[in-house]
Amino acid sequence: MAKLTVRELDVRGKRVFVRVDYNVPMEEKDGQMVINDVTRIKETLPTLELLIEKGARIILASHLGRPKGKREVSLSLRPVAATLADMIHRPIAFVDDCIGEKVEKTADALKPGDILLLENVRYYREEEANEPTFAGKLADGVSVYVNDAFGAAHRAHASTEGVARVIAQRGGQCGAGLLMERELKFLGDELENPARPFIVILGGAKVSEKINVIDRLLEKADTILIGGAMTYTFRLALGKKVGKSLVEPDRVGVARAALDKAKGRKVQFLLAVDNIVATPVDTGKLNQKGKPVVEWRNPRVNDSLDIPDAEEGMDIGPKTIRTFTEIIPRAKTILWNGPMGVFEDKRFAEGTFAVARAVADTTQKGAKSIVGGGDSVKALNLTGLSDKVTFVSTGGGASLEFLEGKVLPGVAVLSDK
Repeated sequence: MAKLTVRELDVRGKRVFVRVDYNVPMEEKDGQMVINDVTRIKETLPTLELLIEKGARIILASHLGRPKGKREVSLSLRPVAATLADMIHRPIAFVDDCIGEKVEKTADALKPGDILLLENVRYYREEEANEPTFAGKLADGVSVYVNDAFGAAHRAHASTEGVARVIAQRGGQCGAGLLMERELKFLGDELENPARPFIVILGGAKVSEKINVIDRLLEKADTILIGGAMTYTFRLALGKKVGKSLVEPDRVGVARAALDKAKGRKVQFLLAVDNIVATPVDTGKLNQKGKPVVEWRNPRVNDSLDIPDAEEGMDIGPKTIRTFTEIIPRAKTILWNGPMGVFEDKRFAEGTFAVARAVADTTQKGAKSIVGGGDSVKALNLTGLSDKVTFVSTGGGASLEFLEGKVLPGVAVLSDK
Protein backbone atom coordinates (compact mmCIF):
# COMPACT_ATOMS: atom_id res chain seq x y z
CA MET A 1 0.00 0.00 0.00
CA ALA A 2 2.66 2.51 -1.09
CA LYS A 3 1.27 6.05 -1.04
CA LEU A 4 2.45 9.24 -2.71
CA THR A 5 4.45 11.41 -0.36
CA VAL A 6 5.03 15.14 -0.22
CA ARG A 7 8.35 14.54 -2.00
CA GLU A 8 6.56 13.50 -5.20
CA LEU A 9 3.84 16.17 -5.20
CA ASP A 10 3.85 19.12 -7.57
CA VAL A 11 3.08 22.03 -5.23
CA ARG A 12 4.93 25.07 -6.59
CA GLY A 13 2.68 28.11 -6.41
CA LYS A 14 -0.31 25.91 -5.48
CA ARG A 15 -2.59 26.17 -2.48
CA VAL A 16 -1.85 23.07 -0.37
CA PHE A 17 -4.15 21.92 2.44
CA VAL A 18 -2.03 20.23 5.11
CA ARG A 19 -3.77 18.31 7.88
CA VAL A 20 -1.50 18.36 10.93
CA ASP A 21 -2.04 17.06 14.45
CA TYR A 22 -1.61 20.06 16.73
CA ASN A 23 -3.78 18.54 19.45
CA VAL A 24 -1.14 19.55 21.99
CA PRO A 25 -1.45 19.50 25.80
CA MET A 26 -2.20 22.94 27.24
CA GLU A 27 -2.87 24.53 30.60
CA GLU A 28 -3.97 27.95 31.75
CA LYS A 29 -1.33 30.19 33.33
CA ASP A 30 -2.07 33.79 34.30
CA GLY A 31 -5.15 33.82 32.09
CA GLN A 32 -3.30 32.52 29.01
CA MET A 33 -3.29 29.05 27.49
CA VAL A 34 0.25 27.68 27.51
CA ILE A 35 1.50 24.65 25.53
CA ASN A 36 3.08 21.98 27.77
CA ASP A 37 4.66 19.77 25.11
CA VAL A 38 5.59 20.87 21.56
CA THR A 39 6.46 17.38 20.27
CA ARG A 40 3.57 17.23 17.79
CA ILE A 41 4.43 20.66 16.39
CA LYS A 42 8.14 19.85 16.16
CA GLU A 43 7.47 16.60 14.26
CA THR A 44 5.70 18.48 11.44
CA LEU A 45 8.57 20.90 10.77
CA PRO A 46 10.38 18.72 8.17
CA THR A 47 7.20 18.52 6.06
CA LEU A 48 6.56 22.26 6.34
CA GLU A 49 10.18 23.11 5.52
CA LEU A 50 10.04 20.90 2.42
CA LEU A 51 6.78 22.52 1.27
CA ILE A 52 8.30 25.98 1.83
CA GLU A 53 11.35 24.97 -0.20
CA LYS A 54 9.09 23.69 -2.99
CA GLY A 55 7.15 26.97 -3.09
CA ALA A 56 3.77 25.81 -1.79
CA ARG A 57 1.14 28.20 -0.40
CA ILE A 58 0.43 26.32 2.80
CA ILE A 59 -2.87 26.08 4.69
CA LEU A 60 -2.66 24.14 7.95
CA ALA A 61 -5.69 22.57 9.63
CA SER A 62 -5.96 20.75 12.94
CA HIS A 63 -8.29 19.93 15.78
CA LEU A 64 -7.62 20.65 19.45
CA GLY A 65 -9.50 18.84 22.19
CA ARG A 66 -13.22 18.14 22.03
CA PRO A 67 -15.17 21.40 21.70
CA LYS A 68 -18.13 19.45 20.24
CA GLY A 69 -19.09 22.02 17.65
CA LYS A 70 -18.83 25.04 19.96
CA ARG A 71 -16.27 27.83 20.19
CA GLU A 72 -14.20 27.36 23.34
CA VAL A 73 -11.51 29.98 23.83
CA SER A 74 -9.39 27.48 25.80
CA LEU A 75 -9.30 25.23 22.72
CA SER A 76 -8.24 27.87 20.20
CA LEU A 77 -5.19 27.16 18.03
CA ARG A 78 -4.01 30.78 18.29
CA PRO A 79 -1.26 29.90 20.84
CA VAL A 80 -0.10 27.15 18.46
CA ALA A 81 0.35 29.72 15.67
CA ALA A 82 2.65 31.79 17.90
CA THR A 83 4.66 28.73 18.97
CA LEU A 84 4.96 27.43 15.40
CA ALA A 85 6.22 30.85 14.25
CA ASP A 86 8.96 30.74 16.88
CA MET A 87 9.93 27.18 15.97
CA ILE A 88 10.01 27.61 12.20
CA HIS A 89 11.46 31.16 12.32
CA ARG A 90 8.92 32.78 10.03
CA PRO A 91 5.54 34.52 10.40
CA ILE A 92 2.41 32.38 10.57
CA ALA A 93 -0.91 33.89 9.51
CA PHE A 94 -3.85 32.90 11.70
CA VAL A 95 -7.58 33.21 11.05
CA ASP A 96 -10.12 32.68 13.83
CA ASP A 97 -12.20 30.42 11.58
CA CYS A 98 -11.55 27.52 9.23
CA ILE A 99 -14.05 28.31 6.46
CA GLY A 100 -15.61 31.45 5.03
CA GLU A 101 -14.71 34.85 3.65
CA LYS A 102 -11.89 35.69 6.09
CA VAL A 103 -10.16 32.41 5.34
CA GLU A 104 -10.54 32.88 1.58
CA LYS A 105 -9.19 36.44 1.70
CA THR A 106 -6.14 35.44 3.78
CA ALA A 107 -5.48 32.36 1.64
CA ASP A 108 -5.62 34.46 -1.55
CA ALA A 109 -2.88 36.70 -0.13
CA LEU A 110 -0.48 33.82 0.53
CA LYS A 111 2.73 33.88 -1.48
CA PRO A 112 4.84 30.77 -2.21
CA GLY A 113 6.36 29.63 1.09
CA ASP A 114 3.77 31.42 3.24
CA ILE A 115 1.80 29.56 5.94
CA LEU A 116 -1.74 30.04 7.21
CA LEU A 117 -3.04 28.18 10.28
CA LEU A 118 -6.82 27.79 10.46
CA GLU A 119 -8.83 27.79 13.66
CA ASN A 120 -9.85 24.51 15.34
CA VAL A 121 -11.84 22.49 12.77
CA ARG A 122 -13.86 20.87 15.60
CA TYR A 123 -15.54 24.19 16.31
CA TYR A 124 -17.87 22.82 13.63
CA ARG A 125 -19.85 19.63 14.29
CA GLU A 126 -19.66 18.94 10.56
CA GLU A 127 -15.95 18.10 10.98
CA GLU A 128 -16.46 14.89 12.97
CA ALA A 129 -19.56 14.04 10.93
CA ASN A 130 -17.42 14.24 7.75
CA GLU A 131 -20.18 16.33 6.22
CA PRO A 132 -19.51 16.68 2.44
CA THR A 133 -20.52 20.36 2.14
CA PHE A 134 -18.21 21.31 5.01
CA ALA A 135 -15.37 19.29 3.45
CA GLY A 136 -16.01 21.13 0.19
CA LYS A 137 -15.73 24.50 1.94
CA LEU A 138 -12.43 23.47 3.57
CA ALA A 139 -11.19 22.46 0.12
CA ASP A 140 -12.16 25.75 -1.60
CA GLY A 141 -9.35 26.81 -3.93
CA VAL A 142 -7.08 23.97 -2.81
CA SER A 143 -5.14 22.01 -5.45
CA VAL A 144 -3.14 19.52 -3.33
CA TYR A 145 -3.83 17.67 -0.06
CA VAL A 146 -1.16 16.50 2.40
CA ASN A 147 -1.93 14.48 5.51
CA ASP A 148 0.80 14.65 8.16
CA ALA A 149 -1.58 13.92 11.06
CA PHE A 150 -1.07 10.23 11.67
CA GLY A 151 -2.57 10.71 15.13
CA ALA A 152 -5.93 11.57 13.55
CA ALA A 153 -5.72 9.22 10.55
CA HIS A 154 -7.94 6.59 12.22
CA ARG A 155 -10.88 9.01 12.06
CA ALA A 156 -12.91 9.54 8.86
CA HIS A 157 -13.49 13.25 9.53
CA ALA A 158 -13.88 16.08 7.04
CA SER A 159 -10.29 17.33 7.36
CA THR A 160 -8.72 13.86 7.50
CA GLU A 161 -10.73 12.12 4.77
CA GLY A 162 -13.43 14.30 3.22
CA VAL A 163 -11.16 17.07 1.91
CA ALA A 164 -8.83 14.52 0.32
CA ARG A 165 -11.78 12.88 -1.39
CA VAL A 166 -12.98 16.25 -2.78
CA ILE A 167 -9.52 17.12 -4.11
CA ALA A 168 -9.01 13.65 -5.62
CA GLN A 169 -12.37 13.93 -7.41
CA ARG A 170 -11.12 17.15 -9.01
CA GLY A 171 -8.04 15.30 -10.23
CA GLY A 172 -5.75 16.73 -7.56
CA GLN A 173 -3.03 14.80 -5.76
CA CYS A 174 -3.23 13.62 -2.14
CA GLY A 175 -0.04 12.56 -0.39
CA ALA A 176 1.50 11.68 2.95
CA GLY A 177 3.66 14.14 4.85
CA LEU A 178 7.11 13.10 6.04
CA LEU A 179 5.86 12.33 9.56
CA MET A 180 3.03 10.21 8.21
CA GLU A 181 5.52 8.42 5.96
CA ARG A 182 7.78 7.63 8.94
CA GLU A 183 4.86 6.42 11.06
CA LEU A 184 3.79 4.00 8.33
CA LYS A 185 7.39 2.83 7.86
CA PHE A 186 8.19 2.14 11.50
CA LEU A 187 4.80 0.88 12.72
CA GLY A 188 4.21 -1.06 9.51
CA ASP A 189 7.26 -2.14 7.54
CA GLU A 190 9.73 -2.32 10.43
CA LEU A 191 7.43 -4.42 12.62
CA GLU A 192 6.31 -6.73 9.81
CA ASN A 193 9.49 -8.77 10.11
CA PRO A 194 11.28 -7.41 13.20
CA ALA A 195 14.87 -8.29 14.08
CA ARG A 196 14.81 -10.73 16.99
CA PRO A 197 14.50 -10.91 19.90
CA PHE A 198 11.42 -8.69 19.53
CA ILE A 199 10.36 -7.38 22.95
CA VAL A 200 7.06 -5.56 23.48
CA ILE A 201 6.45 -3.41 26.56
CA LEU A 202 2.82 -2.49 27.20
CA GLY A 203 1.40 -0.33 29.97
CA GLY A 204 -1.36 2.17 30.54
CA ALA A 205 -4.74 1.82 32.13
CA LYS A 206 -6.96 -0.45 30.09
CA VAL A 207 -6.69 -3.95 28.68
CA SER A 208 -9.75 -3.14 26.55
CA GLU A 209 -7.79 -0.50 24.61
CA LYS A 210 -4.91 -2.86 23.83
CA ILE A 211 -6.28 -6.39 23.81
CA ASN A 212 -6.45 -6.49 20.00
CA VAL A 213 -2.88 -5.21 19.80
CA ILE A 214 -1.78 -7.82 22.34
CA ASP A 215 -3.53 -10.53 20.33
CA ARG A 216 -1.78 -9.48 17.12
CA LEU A 217 1.62 -8.98 18.74
CA LEU A 218 1.44 -12.42 20.34
CA GLU A 219 1.92 -13.72 16.79
CA LYS A 220 5.19 -11.78 16.38
CA ALA A 221 6.77 -11.03 19.77
CA ASP A 222 9.28 -13.13 21.64
CA THR A 223 8.55 -11.42 24.96
CA ILE A 224 5.73 -9.18 26.20
CA LEU A 225 6.20 -7.17 29.41
CA ILE A 226 3.01 -5.87 31.03
CA GLY A 227 2.92 -2.90 33.44
CA GLY A 228 0.54 -0.11 34.37
CA ALA A 229 -3.03 -0.64 35.51
CA MET A 230 -3.45 -3.29 32.79
CA THR A 231 -1.57 -5.57 35.19
CA TYR A 232 -4.47 -5.74 37.61
CA THR A 233 -6.98 -7.05 35.09
CA PHE A 234 -4.51 -9.82 34.25
CA ARG A 235 -4.01 -10.49 37.96
CA LEU A 236 -7.76 -10.73 38.40
CA ALA A 237 -7.78 -13.30 35.60
CA LEU A 238 -5.26 -15.29 37.64
CA GLY A 239 -7.52 -15.20 40.70
CA LYS A 240 -5.54 -12.59 42.63
CA LYS A 241 -6.87 -9.72 44.77
CA VAL A 242 -6.42 -6.23 43.32
CA GLY A 243 -7.71 -4.01 46.15
CA LYS A 244 -8.85 -0.61 44.87
CA SER A 245 -6.66 -0.78 41.77
CA LEU A 246 -8.01 0.37 38.43
CA VAL A 247 -9.38 -2.79 36.84
CA GLU A 248 -11.78 -3.99 34.13
CA PRO A 249 -13.69 -6.96 35.56
CA ASP A 250 -15.58 -7.41 32.26
CA ARG A 251 -12.25 -8.02 30.46
CA VAL A 252 -11.04 -10.86 32.65
CA GLY A 253 -12.05 -13.38 29.98
CA VAL A 254 -10.03 -11.72 27.23
CA ALA A 255 -7.08 -11.32 29.60
CA ARG A 256 -7.20 -15.02 30.38
CA ALA A 257 -7.41 -15.83 26.66
CA ALA A 258 -4.29 -13.71 26.02
CA LEU A 259 -2.40 -15.56 28.77
CA ASP A 260 -3.46 -18.89 27.23
CA LYS A 261 -2.44 -17.79 23.73
CA ALA A 262 0.97 -16.66 25.00
CA LYS A 263 1.49 -20.04 26.62
CA GLY A 264 0.39 -21.85 23.47
CA ARG A 265 2.72 -19.83 21.26
CA LYS A 266 5.58 -20.05 23.80
CA VAL A 267 5.76 -16.25 24.12
CA GLN A 268 7.32 -15.05 27.37
CA PHE A 269 4.47 -13.02 28.90
CA LEU A 270 5.51 -11.29 32.13
CA LEU A 271 3.36 -9.38 34.60
CA ALA A 272 4.62 -7.28 37.50
CA VAL A 273 5.54 -9.48 40.49
CA ASP A 274 5.53 -6.58 42.96
CA ASN A 275 4.05 -3.09 43.07
CA ILE A 276 4.18 0.29 44.71
CA VAL A 277 0.78 0.62 46.40
CA ALA A 278 -0.90 3.54 48.20
CA THR A 279 -4.15 4.23 50.02
CA PRO A 280 -6.55 6.44 48.01
CA VAL A 281 -8.32 9.10 50.12
CA ASP A 282 -11.18 11.25 48.80
CA THR A 283 -10.39 14.89 49.67
CA GLY A 284 -14.01 16.00 49.21
CA LYS A 285 -12.88 18.40 46.48
CA LEU A 286 -13.69 18.39 42.76
CA ASN A 287 -11.31 19.11 39.89
CA GLN A 288 -12.05 21.35 36.89
CA LYS A 289 -13.92 18.48 35.23
CA GLY A 290 -16.12 17.95 38.28
CA LYS A 291 -14.46 14.70 39.31
CA PRO A 292 -13.43 13.92 42.91
CA VAL A 293 -9.86 14.82 43.84
CA VAL A 294 -8.10 11.81 45.35
CA GLU A 295 -4.89 11.80 47.38
CA TRP A 296 -2.70 8.71 47.56
CA ARG A 297 -1.21 8.24 50.98
CA ASN A 298 1.29 5.91 52.61
CA PRO A 299 3.02 4.62 49.45
CA ARG A 300 4.94 1.39 50.02
CA VAL A 301 6.31 -1.67 48.25
CA ASN A 302 3.89 -4.59 48.14
CA ASP A 303 5.73 -7.89 47.49
CA SER A 304 2.56 -10.00 47.28
CA LEU A 305 0.64 -10.68 44.07
CA ASP A 306 -2.44 -9.83 46.14
CA ILE A 307 -3.12 -6.17 46.92
CA PRO A 308 -4.87 -5.38 50.24
CA ASP A 309 -8.48 -4.22 49.99
CA ALA A 310 -7.79 -0.61 51.05
CA GLU A 311 -4.85 -0.04 48.71
CA GLU A 312 -4.31 0.69 45.03
CA GLY A 313 -1.48 -0.35 42.72
CA MET A 314 0.35 2.74 41.45
CA ASP A 315 3.60 1.52 39.84
CA ILE A 316 5.65 -1.60 39.23
CA GLY A 317 7.92 -2.48 42.17
CA PRO A 318 11.70 -2.86 42.49
CA LYS A 319 11.76 -6.61 41.71
CA THR A 320 9.76 -6.06 38.54
CA ILE A 321 11.96 -3.11 37.54
CA ARG A 322 15.01 -5.33 37.95
CA THR A 323 13.46 -8.15 35.89
CA PHE A 324 12.23 -5.85 33.10
CA THR A 325 15.51 -3.94 32.85
CA GLU A 326 17.46 -7.19 32.66
CA ILE A 327 15.28 -8.49 29.82
CA ILE A 328 15.04 -5.31 27.69
CA PRO A 329 18.79 -5.23 26.79
CA ARG A 330 18.41 -8.61 25.06
CA ALA A 331 16.18 -7.05 22.38
CA LYS A 332 17.05 -6.28 18.78
CA THR A 333 13.62 -4.67 18.27
CA ILE A 334 11.57 -2.92 20.99
CA LEU A 335 7.99 -1.63 20.87
CA TRP A 336 6.95 0.36 23.94
CA ASN A 337 3.42 1.72 24.39
CA GLY A 338 2.13 2.88 27.77
CA PRO A 339 3.61 3.84 31.16
CA MET A 340 4.31 1.44 34.02
CA GLY A 341 2.51 3.57 36.61
CA VAL A 342 1.20 7.01 37.56
CA PHE A 343 4.53 8.61 36.62
CA GLU A 344 3.18 12.17 36.83
CA ASP A 345 3.57 11.72 40.61
CA LYS A 346 7.29 11.28 41.34
CA ARG A 347 6.50 8.70 44.05
CA PHE A 348 5.17 6.41 41.32
CA ALA A 349 7.52 7.33 38.45
CA GLU A 350 10.51 5.05 38.87
CA GLY A 351 9.02 2.09 36.97
CA THR A 352 8.29 4.14 33.86
CA PHE A 353 11.57 6.06 34.00
CA ALA A 354 13.60 2.86 34.54
CA VAL A 355 11.97 1.33 31.44
CA ALA A 356 12.67 4.54 29.48
CA ARG A 357 16.35 4.40 30.45
CA ALA A 358 16.61 0.70 29.56
CA VAL A 359 14.97 1.24 26.15
CA ALA A 360 17.27 4.20 25.40
CA ASP A 361 20.42 2.34 26.53
CA THR A 362 19.52 -0.72 24.47
CA THR A 363 18.88 1.47 21.42
CA GLN A 364 22.28 3.10 21.79
CA LYS A 365 23.83 -0.39 21.69
CA GLY A 366 22.24 -1.16 18.32
CA ALA A 367 18.62 -2.16 18.88
CA LYS A 368 15.72 -0.57 17.00
CA SER A 369 13.14 1.03 19.32
CA ILE A 370 9.67 2.35 18.53
CA VAL A 371 7.85 4.28 21.26
CA GLY A 372 4.19 5.23 20.99
CA GLY A 373 1.35 6.54 23.13
CA GLY A 374 1.19 10.05 24.55
CA ASP A 375 2.22 9.08 28.07
CA SER A 376 5.23 7.05 26.95
CA VAL A 377 6.39 9.98 24.81
CA LYS A 378 5.82 12.37 27.72
CA ALA A 379 7.91 10.12 29.98
CA LEU A 380 10.72 10.06 27.41
CA ASN A 381 10.64 13.85 27.24
CA LEU A 382 10.75 14.13 31.04
CA THR A 383 13.84 11.93 31.16
CA GLY A 384 15.48 13.76 28.27
CA LEU A 385 15.77 10.54 26.26
CA SER A 386 13.57 11.28 23.23
CA ASP A 387 16.57 11.51 20.92
CA LYS A 388 18.02 8.24 22.25
CA VAL A 389 15.35 6.00 20.70
CA THR A 390 14.88 5.11 17.04
CA PHE A 391 11.37 6.47 16.51
CA VAL A 392 8.77 8.28 18.61
CA SER A 393 5.23 7.83 17.29
CA THR A 394 2.76 10.70 17.65
CA GLY A 395 -0.11 8.35 16.89
CA GLY A 396 -1.92 7.47 20.12
CA GLY A 397 -5.15 5.68 19.19
CA ALA A 398 -4.13 5.63 15.52
CA SER A 399 -0.95 3.73 16.42
CA LEU A 400 -2.96 1.10 18.27
CA GLU A 401 -5.47 0.65 15.44
CA PHE A 402 -2.69 0.44 12.87
CA LEU A 403 -0.85 -2.16 14.98
CA GLU A 404 -4.12 -4.12 15.16
CA GLY A 405 -4.08 -4.27 11.36
CA LYS A 406 -7.01 -1.93 10.78
CA VAL A 407 -7.26 0.24 7.66
CA LEU A 408 -6.93 3.92 8.62
CA PRO A 409 -9.33 6.16 6.62
CA GLY A 410 -6.84 9.05 6.58
CA VAL A 411 -4.27 6.78 4.94
CA ALA A 412 -6.55 4.81 2.61
CA VAL A 413 -7.79 8.01 0.92
CA LEU A 414 -4.28 9.11 -0.14
CA SER A 415 -3.14 8.62 -3.73
CA ASP A 416 -1.32 5.36 -4.49
CA LYS A 417 2.12 5.54 -6.07
